[in-house]
Amino acid sequence: MECEWKPDEQGLQQILQLLKESQSPDTSTQRSVQQRLEQLNQFPDFNNYLIFVLTKLKSEDEPTRSLSGLILKNNVKAHYQNFPNGVSDFIKSECLQNIGDSSPLIRATVGILITTIASKGELQNWPELLPKLCLLLDSEDYNTCEGAFGALQKICEDSAEILDSDMLDRPLNVMIPKFLQFFKHNSPKIRSHAIACVNQFIISRTQALMLHIDPFIENLFALATDEEPEVRKNVCRALVMLLEVRLDRLLPHMHNIIEYMLQRTQDHDENVALEACEFWLTLAEQPVCKEVLCGHLSQLTPVLVNGMKYSEIDIILLKGDIEEDEAIPDNEQDIRPRFHRSRTVAQQHEGDGIEDEDDEDDELDDDDDTISDWNLRKCSAAALDVLANVFRDDLLLHILPLLKELLFHPEWVVKESGILVLGAIAEGCMQGMILYLPELIPHLVQCLSDKKALVRSITCWTLSRYAHWVVSQPPDIYLKPLMTELLKRILDSNKRVQEAACSAFATLEEEACTELVPYLAFILDTLVFAFNKYQHKNLLILYDAIGTLADSVGHHLNKPEYIQMLMPPLIQKWNQLKDEDKDLFPLLECLSSVATALQSGFLPYCEPVYQRCVNLVQKTLAQAMLHQSQPDQYESPDKDFMIVALDLLSGLAEGLGGTIEQLVARSNILTLMYQCMQDKMPEVRQSSFALLGDLTKACFQHVKPCIADFMPILGTNLNPELISVCNNATWAIGEISIQMGPEMQPYIAMVLHQLVEIINRPNTPKTLLENTAITIGRLGYVCPQEVAPMLQQFIRPWCTSLRNIRDNEEKDSAFRGICTMISVNPGGVVQDFIFFCDAVASWVNPKDDLRDMFCKILHGFKNQVGEENWRRFSDQFPMPLKERLATFYGV
Repeated sequence: MECEWKPDEQGLQQILQLLKESQSPDTSTQRSVQQRLEQLNQFPDFNNYLIFVLTKLKSEDEPTRSLSGLILKNNVKAHYQNFPNGVSDFIKSECLQNIGDSSPLIRATVGILITTIASKGELQNWPELLPKLCLLLDSEDYNTCEGAFGALQKICEDSAEILDSDMLDRPLNVMIPKFLQFFKHNSPKIRSHAIACVNQFIISRTQALMLHIDPFIENLFALATDEEPEVRKNVCRALVMLLEVRLDRLLPHMHNIIEYMLQRTQDHDENVALEACEFWLTLAEQPVCKEVLCGHLSQLTPVLVNGMKYSEIDIILLKGDIEEDEAIPDNEQDIRPRFHRSRTVAQQHEGDGIEDEDDEDDELDDDDDTISDWNLRKCSAAALDVLANVFRDDLLLHILPLLKELLFHPEWVVKESGILVLGAIAEGCMQGMILYLPELIPHLVQCLSDKKALVRSITCWTLSRYAHWVVSQPPDIYLKPLMTELLKRILDSNKRVQEAACSAFATLEEEACTELVPYLAFILDTLVFAFNKYQHKNLLILYDAIGTLADSVGHHLNKPEYIQMLMPPLIQKWNQLKDEDKDLFPLLECLSSVATALQSGFLPYCEPVYQRCVNLVQKTLAQAMLHQSQPDQYESPDKDFMIVALDLLSGLAEGLGGTIEQLVARSNILTLMYQCMQDKMPEVRQSSFALLGDLTKACFQHVKPCIADFMPILGTNLNPELISVCNNATWAIGEISIQMGPEMQPYIAMVLHQLVEIINRPNTPKTLLENTAITIGRLGYVCPQEVAPMLQQFIRPWCTSLRNIRDNEEKDSAFRGICTMISVNPGGVVQDFIFFCDAVASWVNPKDDLRDMFCKILHGFKNQVGEENWRRFSDQFPMPLKERLATFYGV
């Protein structure tokens, strides 16, 4: 055994001085402390001093000792692999000796240090750790037992996967039965640790726990009414997770569990209530929900509704008593990072605009963003929302009597919760609500001018949940008054109301689309006025409302007087923002929508916008290359700048079409795209393929020389694991083939097999299937000899995926391709001819020459098989299909 390490007195004083200084609130002191710590890290035994202060220097105050341990934890995180053996051994032995320190703060710090060392891959190299901690659990001394349990809980949280693997000889077979023994311990803190440890292994269905699942559940039931809130919280959390993974084991007790969770959702400790409330959210996802819950709805509904009121503390945190705050600048920390949704190319369907596969904007998190994000109010509202979707109008029986009382209540907090309830059930109970909306909507429009800001803001949200119905009614009765009042709220003197009104208005725009055209001047007036009124955070939401407006009314925005109102403030902001300002994201997204809508109207603004986008891409790529070659010298760039810039370039190409040609000619955008298409970040590739497709449509003469370089890259990106990348690459290949014509021939082999594989893959998203079918059709249109031999392998999924999309150019070229291939290889379609008939019948009015192609194939097939066989074949057709084919094609 080497002799015990001793600190040098002078060195120790230096470090203590540093620890004291680092507790100072002054930022410049903080900075110099950071620098000194970095310097000290050069000395191998610096970390010995830190552990010494934590575990041995009992004369120091606890916060200083704990801080020393936390600095050591950061060093372990960053440099552990460089610690000399002597140092790491000293730290490990000190930790294990002091896990039972009499101070809870020091115990917790040592526990954090232990789990940090363990998660650096050290569980394998510290074989005595787990046995030792498990042994310490049996100590008579409370501090030792609690400290060891605290450390074990942190290890179970951080290293659950490795604990349940063969790497460590399966310690859980010993640990889990051991933990279960402590569920009955007389200390609430220990009981709580024990459940928390086992809870880490429920979701992963860890074998060692599944073997003891029944005693585990019995033990949970025994603790159901524990006097310690932390224990009740962990019991609730366990039951919520078991509901997901071992419903079979809970079902026999389901009636009692539901009764129990009803009690806990009303627990006077909000943390317990919140954990219990999650139960209803999880139960709603289970197929048995309706059956097991229907008898309890009358009890559950008032509990959830009651949980939707603001608590006193919420109102204080939300500054609910401050009505006017529009002049107060935003706290920059409150502004959430925005995530840019990269462009995905999608098809139009019958009877609607573009369908969003994932319409996340409508979720229940639109209200009160800023407080502790998840609370009982939000959870209760989310639970009511999902349950409304399960029970539909059966839930209304229980809600309506409550709503009448809430919506007209004199206390604003109660009335506000009623308006939230009305919004939460909008999706699930829509059918049953229709009866009441003619009187409710006008009442809500009145609430938009309530004197309480929190009532006005929630009303904006709830009205947006009924926007679909409002738009389906005669505009003068509901849409016009709603829009007029919402526009006033966009100019509210309260920032939260401004934000809620802007978001609600964006939803209304999406639903109303061109219904808004008559009111455009009025709408733009308000939005432009808000530009000069808004503080930072809401400005970002305003961009979104403007972009959505452009998406919704399209070319109707292209009128000189509208352009004159809208463009100057946007361009002014554009000129103010620096290249590294993240506010560019929402502004670029907004401009992208505006450019697409204005088309030729955007020409005067086009050149500087184009130039800056190309610059942003170039800057980001250059920075990425520097970072790659010298990672210590250069930070990695934020690639979102490049993604958003590529997307705006796509918007320009789509809006301006051929007029973008000169700008492309004068820039190196194709070279930059070649780099972006090979970027390791999928979103960069996704956006570059969208731009490639748009430039192919707008000015192919500049793209054509690069095709030999681009096609192999497109081929390697046909990987359906990355849906959006694959989707945009597929679409671009289709656009390129239309421009290339027969010259596409050398590239068919690079892409055809992957495309046929994708179209036959189960569970492929609709958008990807449609784009794949269109591209296969287009390849067959320009190179029938190469593609037709594979007809039989794709004809069936091809027909089913294209029958629902609208007549358009893309569908037209794809169907011409399929007809051409059928004439080359008629045998390839014989077995699936009924699907072809169905796809042909999905056309509303094909161009004359395409109709002739259909006719020729249908009659050719009929003549080939003979009258008798054709009759037997067409008898399998559903009636509408039979009628359409007879009317349009005479078969």
